[in-house]
Amino acid sequence: MAAAKVTSKGQITVPKGVREALGLSAGDELEFVEDAGRFLIRKRVRRSPFDRYLGYLTHKGGQDPDEIVKDLRGRR
Repeated sequence: MAAAKVTSKGQITVPKGVREALGLSAGDELEFVEDAGRFLIRKRVRRSPFDRYLGYLTHKGGQDPDEIVKDLRGRR
């Protein structure tokens, strides 16, 4: 088991063993996920812009591709 102390600024130092197990490097982000009254800590994996719209495009199945592009451009 690993432990960390919270500073007055709300910061912690992630123990070396945890950083290694999660494959963390400087600048990586962590997610804190609540699960049945406990929190899980995991490395945050950023999705590419394409991945974000993949679900959107799947939802728009059967729609004209030009209309989808117009809709996406209108969101900017």
